[in-house]
Amino acid sequence: MVAYGYARVSTDGQSLAAQFAELKAAKCTKIFQEKISGARSDRKQLMRLVAVLTKGDVLVVTRLDRLARSTRDLLNLLATIADKGAGFRSLGDVWADTTTAHGRLMLTVLGGLAEFERELIRSRTGEGRERAKARGVILGRKPKLTTHQRKEAILRREAGEVLTDIARSYNVSHSTISRLRT
Repeated sequence: MVAYGYARVSTDGQSLAAQFAELKAAKCTKIFQEKISGARSDRKQLMRLVAVLTKGDVLVVTRLDRLARSTRDLLNLLATIADKGAGFRSLGDVWADTTTAHGRLMLTVLGGLAEFERELIRSRTGEGRERAKARGVILGRKPKLTTHQRKEAILRREAGEVLTDIARSYNVSHSTISRLRT
């Protein structure tokens, strides 16, 4: 039996050091690590790790959310791991251990609850965004040009002036000028 670790953070600003230390302490022989969103399906290091698993090996993570973001993703990964005769264990979630029947049951139930909670958060966030829009809050980046500058740039463009010249005068990209609408 070989224990393989998997460490993942979502952004470059986050550090893998704490996860790496926990996985080393858990006697993981090799640790695969990457900086990529868990919502993405093209996690190359995770796929490399799954590819090397053989019968009796165990994939270890520090927390369940390091492996998957949705129940479907989690269950698909666990099925792939099980098909190879390997197991899965989460250090921070002691119930998440596919080497036991109870662990498999708990993972399925709690994974569903986690996805339900994520959907509730997404729904509440969307409702909050809609309420803010109704109050007149403008979301997103501030426009690079003022209303007056936009009108002026459109008139210059319609007069036949070259986009790059107009853009240079406002210190913006020519594509910003080409996207302006009346």
